Amino acid sequence: MTAAATGPVFSLREIPFSFRGSWFGFSPVIGENTYARDVHLVSHQTGMHPILRLVPTAGSVVTATPHRLTWDCAPGRIDLAYENTDTVRVRGHGADLRLLAADPVLTPFSGPYFFRDPRDGSAVFTVYQTGRRYRVTLLAGRITEHLGAQELGTAERGVVVTGDGDAWEIAVEEFETARAPYTSEHDFEQVAGAARRDYEEYLDTVAPWRDDRTPAAELAVYVLWSATVRAAGFVTRPAVLMSKHWMDKVWSWDHCFNAIALAEGLPSLAWDQFRLPFDHQEATGALPDSITHSEILYNFVKPPIHGWVLRHLPPVSGEERADVYRLLERWTTFWLTARRVPGHELAHYQHGNDSGWDNATTFAPERVVETADLASFLILQMRTLARLAGELSLPGEAGRWSQAADRMGEAMLARLWRDDRFATRSAGSEETWTSSSLLDLMPIVLGEELPQHVRTALAARIKTHLTEYGLATELPTSPHYRDDGYWRGPIWAPSTVLIEDGLRRAGQTVLADEISARFRALCEKSGFAENFDARTGTGLRDRAYTWTASAYLILAAAHIRRTS
Repeated sequence: MTAAATGPVFSLREIPFSFRGSWFGFSPVIGENTYARDVHLVSHQTGMHPILRLVPTAGSVVTATPHRLTWDCAPGRIDLAYENTDTVRVRGHGADLRLLAADPVLTPFSGPYFFRDPRDGSAVFTVYQTGRRYRVTLLAGRITEHLGAQELGTAERGVVVTGDGDAWEIAVEEFETARAPYTSEHDFEQVAGAARRDYEEYLDTVAPWRDDRTPAAELAVYVLWSATVRAAGFVTRPAVLMSKHWMDKVWSWDHCFNAIALAEGLPSLAWDQFRLPFDHQEATGALPDSITHSEILYNFVKPPIHGWVLRHLPPVSGEERADVYRLLERWTTFWLTARRVPGHELAHYQHGNDSGWDNATTFAPERVVETADLASFLILQMRTLARLAGELSLPGEAGRWSQAADRMGEAMLARLWRDDRFATRSAGSEETWTSSSLLDLMPIVLGEELPQHVRTALAARIKTHLTEYGLATELPTSPHYRDDGYWRGPIWAPSTVLIEDGLRRAGQTVLADEISARFRALCEKSGFAENFDARTGTGLRDRAYTWTASAYLILAAAHIRRTS
């Protein structure tokens, strides 16, 4: 009962305890910005739902490492470890456990029903919110109470487990309708040891380069490992969710950064991340805005950074390359047809959400706009299509895409470049304006394709957004800047990675190095939040965001390669 903690130690208020492939985790975070007193089993099937509340009968301090969750109830102790993706083992000594339904209200359409299964004596919760069952099987000790068994309406439902002074142990499973009674050939320490090995093997595969210059690498890898779910529902492949807190979806640009972080060590899993949104590509070629277990949203899209991403993924076979080419071609054609006003060379967004920068000040005057960042992403995407077409021996298509990229580049400079910055143009009236958003500087992603004077001017403006902690998404001196303003101030991972990469290709390596160093230091200080206060470095919103962890790994790996 005294196994030492290994691996990074983390707070459950920041990062949930989970296991690669599982659809549930353990956390006091039970909803958006909602923190409970107790640790809950929280499932992400059909949405984010707190299912069971774990309450030690003695006061406790909770400690989490990648393979073991511990309640220190001195002198007693309770430990929890994953046996597999849908089963955990919980063991205690010197402290009893109350395992209770999180929701006390059962109606004909919502809530938990609880009963004791006469086949094997297990305690079963069947929960409307997820449409799944949660079974508790006693392995050692005894259950002193079955609270609320077969009760209807409002009631406390659950079990109280004790060892009467000795060790007790239970297994908790999540499944659909029925399965054979629980059995296992492994004791608790073997289960915890296997979970530890799974994480450590993943860690060594994804970040073999880590050393004392990258102190947050192990925790970043854990965030990815633990946020991964097995294929289920609309999630057609093993997928890294953006979080196993409330941002429990795959958005159609967030997934790209996770793919890059996994590309070198786990190329097959990286391609799964890239391909997942394309499994739901609409007839027009559009990708969904987001995907989760039981929902696909198409009302918005996300920016076409996929051509840029393919520059960072490992090569695939000829047949797979042809498939990727056609998928990317359809996605690009969507922008060139459904999102281009007749007679216009430049495509447009219909809302800030389409850009991924939902409320950026670029969109303050109007939302249906032609922007230089969108043009830049499409140029890169068409360059990638030209390269792929060449590799597939399609010279006509390669030439067509190269010419289309040239035309869009010329139009972007002619229509949107104003002295030392890019403007935004209304897709309807053709009125133009500038803003103090970092989004207006995103064309640096074109790197060497930009004229030298444009590269220099963009780099100078990017530098004005650089705070002690990284790139503020709104100029800090702007009247529109807000510390927690979403895309009107906070530091974000994707903008950091895209700009850092573009600056390097534009020859602005000193500034790129500084941006990388500050963002890596920010993650080492404040973890892997959805975004960060640009003035203080404080993590904001969802605190276990995978694209932030991936951004750290991408920048850290590149830093190690450059300095080794």
